[in-house]
Amino acid sequence: MSKVLAVPNRPRYRGARLAPRLFGPIGIGVLVVAVAALWIVQRPSDQPIVRFTGELIGVECVLLLSVGLVLASALNMVERWFEGVDRAAVWHRGIAIAAVLLLVVHSQITKLTPAEEGSLPLLGLVFAEVALIGLVVFMVWAIAPRWKSFVPKAFQPLIFKASETKIAKRVRTRFSGYSIWRSFHRFTGLLVAIGFAHGLIDSTIFESPLLRWVYIAIGGVGLLFYAYRELIARRLAYTNDYVVEEVEPVDSLTTEITLKPLDHKFAYKAGQFTIVYIEAKDGWHRHPFSIASAPSEANVRFTIKSLGDFTKNVANLVEVGMPAVISKARGHFDYRRGTENQAWIAGGVGIAPILSWLRAATADTLPRQVDLFYSARGPAAYSDEVRELASHLDAVTIHIIDSETQPHLTTQHIIEAANCPPAQLSAFICGPSGMVNAFRKDLRKAKVRQANINREYFNWR
Repeated sequence: MSKVLAVPNRPRYRGARLAPRLFGPIGIGVLVVAVAALWIVQRPSDQPIVRFTGELIGVECVLLLSVGLVLASALNMVERWFEGVDRAAVWHRGIAIAAVLLLVVHSQITKLTPAEEGSLPLLGLVFAEVALIGLVVFMVWAIAPRWKSFVPKAFQPLIFKASETKIAKRVRTRFSGYSIWRSFHRFTGLLVAIGFAHGLIDSTIFESPLLRWVYIAIGGVGLLFYAYRELIARRLAYTNDYVVEEVEPVDSLTTEITLKPLDHKFAYKAGQFTIVYIEAKDGWHRHPFSIASAPSEANVRFTIKSLGDFTKNVANLVEVGMPAVISKARGHFDYRRGTENQAWIAGGVGIAPILSWLRAATADTLPRQVDLFYSARGPAAYSDEVRELASHLDAVTIHIIDSETQPHLTTQHIIEAANCPPAQLSAFICGPSGMVNAFRKDLRKAKVRQANINREYFNWR
């Protein structure tokens, strides 16, 4: 293997540690177990086991929903504990789904042991039904776009046939967009508050003052974070005012938007992403985008592919001179956290953060060996610029794959090109979720350390 040159200020490429990204998930697990243990120890002696089980599940449900509200706050501590706000968003989604499923179980179990007539206030029963129905609707609405990923193949033709009916098409046209879903999703905290109030009104387990105060603390913390996000954080958020400088088509499906600062320059690291608020012909839009420019550039560039309700028409909706607002930079997609041998794997528009790396990199800051695998259907966007940038960087070797005319990229190709033991390889993957998940799985099978497999999450819904 070649020697690593002793260059002043060169990063030390030792690879990442798994521990930081586990702090948040482990903390959630500890909370769930601790609450269950406390409830079991403090269980009233005369409490029927079935009803007690239902109420314990209800408490765990409120705990998970509160944790979900904390994660949705996107505070710095949340990003730090989950090693990225995108990872926190994925955990938020998973925890919320688990909580709603537990809520359904809680509802059914409590019906098995009905309380004495008149012991449950009508208001408590109403709150229970409102929270249950509302949260189930929001869960189904959130996961509906990914129905093919969890519905068994045997039932998929039936779902597809039902989705083609006139009523289904009207519902999809009106409610399938991310913007409208996100607008309604902001009311989730109110449903959590209603469910929390139901627990205070209906539960008979609170003969123990300790359990009552723990329950109040669990729900109260989540609702405080929700109130902070909705009432305070939006007014304190640090933003940067920009204006659209250029809107340039890259190919038939990709557009590059360049934003020019109106005041101070937006600070970020190569490979990060941000939330962009941009005015278009049909109003304001909010969207997370990976930054494709280098931090040293005066303007900020975003590479956008036609995928969603806004991005598929972005070239027609956004014009030069329109205002835009950028929030702070986020993300931990940084090759400087890798080892001396790295594989950068991009699929389609996933080249955007890697473009930022290439545009910012110098021979003095790169690791010993980088193999960039860039796969696209047909001619790859920016392929000429990628080759030009890499030609000035001895450490970088380019592998551009046209999946329409060439064999698909495999993990075996990546391992062979790396020319090092898999345990010493770092992989940075960005692209369609199916591609990313497949490579993550195959790289683990090839003995690449989990801590050294890095990715970005774009689908937060």
